[in-house]
Amino acid sequence: MFEARHLRVLRAVARTGSLSGAARELGCTQPAVSQQMKALELAAGTPLLVRGGRTTRLTEAGEALARHASGILAGLAAAEEEVAAIGGLRAGRVRLVSFPSAGPSLVPTALAAMRAAYPDVRITLAEAQPPHAVEMLRGGECELALVYRYEDDDGAGGAADWEGLSARPLLRDRLFAVLPAGHALARGDGPVRLGDLAEEPWIAGCPHCRRHLVELCAREGFTPRIDFATDDYPAAIGLVAAGMGVSAQPGLALEAVRLRGVAVRELGPAVRRHVVALTLPDLAQVPAVDMMLGRLRLAALRDPTAG
Repeated sequence: MFEARHLRVLRAVARTGSLSGAARELGCTQPAVSQQMKALELAAGTPLLVRGGRTTRLTEAGEALARHASGILAGLAAAEEEVAAIGGLRAGRVRLVSFPSAGPSLVPTALAAMRAAYPDVRITLAEAQPPHAVEMLRGGECELALVYRYEDDDGAGGAADWEGLSARPLLRDRLFAVLPAGHALARGDGPVRLGDLAEEPWIAGCPHCRRHLVELCAREGFTPRIDFATDDYPAAIGLVAAGMGVSAQPGLALEAVRLRGVAVRELGPAVRRHVVALTLPDLAQVPAVDMMLGRLRLAALRDPTAG
């Protein structure tokens, strides 16, 4: 029989490509990792690793077992959490991973409500953009992933990557044009057309958002000149305020930053992203996870940027 601790070691070796790398990731010694891998190979009845030089690669059997390890460990985590939650949420944990712009607004409201209602449930928060957050969820590194996808986007990081996951829609977050305060389009009625900004230098966001911006501009007949790229929203706003370019930013991000020296206008055509909480179907039945999903939904209903 395979033991969970041995599967965790195999997964670490697969990720890092070496026994020493797995030891560093797991916080133990290399001999301990080697010993546990030998025990796993004994249980499997076949070699799982090809050891040589500074790197270690998996055999075909090792690759097959590593593919199943994440699902097995996630299932075990779901079982542990559900058992711990029996008795009225007097124990358990919820590890939440969120994209950065939800951190200052949506997430704190939900976490505070959860902590007030269930103080004995341990809640942790980490940041990751949607593609990585989904990987963390599938790998058993969190119970909930707060992600988004643009409603006109079928590319990487979109709904296709969520197959097999339980998705709870939270809100629609609109994109806005952010311009220097002295820009010719800083004031006016109606939305700023994307095509009107074709000759401007741009400040773009994370790779996912940057790709989407390029696609949006292509539909309007131009390629944006991206001079700066940062997923630090205050830095992006600061660059716009300094006259270094224009930007398209989501409402959640704008709610959480100081808007000195910039003008915020509705963007045309209207672009929205769907903000969704993802979890594994098994984990969705865990009371602590279900309660956290409910708190996120309530926080989204109160969010002024939703629409």
